[in-house]
Amino acid sequence: MLLEIVTPDKKVFEGEVSSATFTGAEGEFQVLSNHAPMISALGKGRVSITASGKVENLIIDGGVVEVLNNNVIVLAESVIEG
Repeated sequence: MLLEIVTPDKKVFEGEVSSATFTGAEGEFQVLSNHAPMISALGKGRVSITASGKVENLIIDGGVVEVLNNNVIVLAESVIEG
């Protein structure tokens, strides 16, 4: 699935991933290929990206994620580390 992470300043990440884990308002959740469509608020916390067997972590300061047709778009307030 295609993951994009965007802040108001720049595109932080774009690429094919096998999974992504987010810190939502109600707790942590994971998105895999063919996930059901959804929109969720994100809290300040970790975004864990798994691609080609490697894991990359980013810390964001909140935002929104949309999952639709194997496209995952994260609109993040800012990236704190990563």
